[in-house]
Amino acid sequence: MATTTAPIVSQTGSRVSTTTGRGLDAAPAGGHTSGMKTAVSIPDDVFRDAERLASRLRTSRSQLYARALAEFVARHDDDHVTALMDRAVREAGGEADVFVQAAARQSLERAEW
Repeated sequence: MATTTAPIVSQTGSRVSTTTGRGLDAAPAGGHTSGMKTAVSIPDDVFRDAERLASRLRTSRSQLYARALAEFVARHDDDHVTALMDRAVREAGGEADVFVQAAARQSLERAEW
């Protein structure tokens, strides 16, 4: 059973149609249908680029936007970024260089906080 939500509207106000011919809110077979549904306005050029990328990746528009937003949120989550940096340092291994530690300490002492 299909649900009806507000149509997606581009930044210029034009309606955005799907290429499936099944209506604005129809999800592709096997597509991303669970979770929060929302409508957003994006510039037309970004929409076109996203359509091309979704096609190239053979994924639905919903999956593409969900993946992009998840990646954006992760990149801006300070704890996540710190954890990734900590992992990279652990994987690089090796002992701390005394010269590098001293240079870093001096830089930090001079930095305006």
